[in-house]
Amino acid sequence: MPVIPIADLSDPRLADYSHLTDVALKKAQGTEHGLYLAESALVLERALRAGHRPRSVLALGGTVDEAVALVGDDVPVFSGPGELLAELTGYILHRGLIASMHRPALPSVESLLQGARRVVVLENVVDPTNVGAIFRSVAAIGADAVLVTPRCSDPFYRRAIRVSMGTVLQVPWTRVGDWTSTRELLAASGFHIAALALSDDAVSLKDFAATAPERVALVLGTEGEGLTAEAMAAADTIVQIPMAHGIDSLNVAATAAVAMFALV
Repeated sequence: MPVIPIADLSDPRLADYSHLTDVALKKAQGTEHGLYLAESALVLERALRAGHRPRSVLALGGTVDEAVALVGDDVPVFSGPGELLAELTGYILHRGLIASMHRPALPSVESLLQGARRVVVLENVVDPTNVGAIFRSVAAIGADAVLVTPRCSDPFYRRAIRVSMGTVLQVPWTRVGDWTSTRELLAASGFHIAALALSDDAVSLKDFAATAPERVALVLGTEGEGLTAEAMAAADTIVQIPMAHGIDSLNVAATAAVAMFALV
């Protein structure tokens, strides 16, 4: 399929890029599971390596050849001047290209836990920037999977993907239900649930890591409110990172990095 120069912004094939919210993309008609947007050649390459299917690509002139090399001749690649593309999308394409990708079906929790030793559970982390930063940290350090609760921000949201540098496309993840069912699934797979929280009965991360069980599910909560009472009750151990200078907590993404590093 030849590269398609953009002449008319009302072309229905460009609708995926036209000021749509993440929620609207997730509910895109004509798709099985919705869409997400992958910005930059690096993120697109990681998405393709993960087996995700592109629907189309929007590229500045200098990145057209790179886009075609990545997606092949069967995927439409639209191109135009930066000012026109910014008018279409609502932002400047600093990274040269953006791809509309089909969301894959999420795997089952059981399939992700099989063979895993270190998993991260994100409870109600609503800021996509934090979700992306957590994925980037735990991916680099060695998490086998990430589980997210129903109220947690979607890892496929554009900001989460961008902040994660595409690692949300590399680390297996899926959604879980309530804490009763989640605890049952983790326990059945032999996981010890360690919740990061400030509590009088918390053990230090250093002490916990020194004798950590073979399989650990590390639970992190949203900033401000922290973990819910249900999450705390489901935990086998409450763990905290000792602080200095009167500081009582870290950013949740920093906490994820510190805790994962201690446990791998």
